[in-house]
Amino acid sequence: MDISIIGTGYVGLVTGVGLAEKGNRVICMDMIKEKVDIINSGKSPIYEKGLNELLEKNIGKNLVATTDLRNAVLNSDVTFICVGTPSKRDGSLDLSSVKNASKGIGKILSEKDSYHVVVVKSTVLPGTTEETVIPILEENSGKKFISDFGIAANPEFLREGIAVKDFLNPDRIIIGSLDKRSRRIIEQIYSNFKCPILRTDIKTAEMIKYAANSFLATKISFINEIGNMCKKLNINVYEVARGISLDHRVSPYFLNAGLGWGGSCFPKDLKALIYKAKKLGYEPFLLNAVFKVNEEQPQRLLDMAKRKIGSFKGKKIAVLGMAFKGGTDDVRDSPAFPVIEGLLREGANVTAYDPNAEDSAKEFFGDRIEYADSAENSLKDSDLALIVTDWEEFEELDFREMKNRIVIDARNIVKNRKGIDYEGLCW
Repeated sequence: MDISIIGTGYVGLVTGVGLAEKGNRVICMDMIKEKVDIINSGKSPIYEKGLNELLEKNIGKNLVATTDLRNAVLNSDVTFICVGTPSKRDGSLDLSSVKNASKGIGKILSEKDSYHVVVVKSTVLPGTTEETVIPILEENSGKKFISDFGIAANPEFLREGIAVKDFLNPDRIIIGSLDKRSRRIIEQIYSNFKCPILRTDIKTAEMIKYAANSFLATKISFINEIGNMCKKLNINVYEVARGISLDHRVSPYFLNAGLGWGGSCFPKDLKALIYKAKKLGYEPFLLNAVFKVNEEQPQRLLDMAKRKIGSFKGKKIAVLGMAFKGGTDDVRDSPAFPVIEGLLREGANVTAYDPNAEDSAKEFFGDRIEYADSAENSLKDSDLALIVTDWEEFEELDFREMKNRIVIDARNIVKNRKGIDYEGLCW
């Protein structure tokens, strides 16, 4: 099938490359020429395991990138909207990119005689597609939804770091639609995917995305709260997690106690759902608590560090990891950032290392911290080491070059614990 993808961030690029790998002819459109040029050269502008290889394999064959929206839409039968929906200060979503994409697509649809389906893959609150996207498309195209063009909601469930694997081997595919013709076309796109396909209306599909992320964030905050109590009781929370995970109703996933969640999805989605609930006149007590527990974890790490070494002023502190989790270069809402900010406020000399997120972190911290080219160089002559991201290379670190071999592990990743003053965040 001929498919166009609007937006080449994590979701858009992975979706475009994944659909090309599945045999579709895909045009990826983005307004940023530099990104388009990088993609057309066969390189990925983002770090994501396996993405470069698939991009190089498909580019120039059944995959191309462009800045020309008109060309992308006119030469496709289905257009996926994969643009960002960042948070505003009040927790609501900035829908300007979705609106602009819908307006542009609508104007181009006015030139098309053939039926075209627009798929909203961007994460939007329930009701957005019907109340915002459809009216914009109708106004700018002069056409009518259902009779002249189709709409579907197809939320993504990609985990950064293994997004390519998740796209090609999904747990499930959700297709939200209000008409059979649109649904059948989207079903055709996913016909060679081996997983359950759930067909719903559009608002239900939108809500499934928020419910899924809120539940997973709740699991993490839950085990962190249990871990905070276990710490005071001298109990290993990882043994507790193992014990409860053997119950098939619980499962072992998202029960790794530590510094908490971050990234582009969980914080934004919880804020948006809390905002929506309050607009509906409902107070989401559980979601508020999930957010509060997560926000407090970085301060718990700082408090523990202060108990270990006293004042931070003038101390050299190694921070290992800046991405919100291992396997990505994404630093959005990374819990490492409030940790670093807390250290800087109290006069610490921070030397940080991350195998992939240094460039992203530099945009935020600039020259306020030092950046090491290896974990070992970050640790050299340091008074304290904080392990804040679960990169595999941190498992067998050698801490002998530290001034004081004090290590606080916020991810339960360090295996080489001999000869150091080791402590876990909540175990």
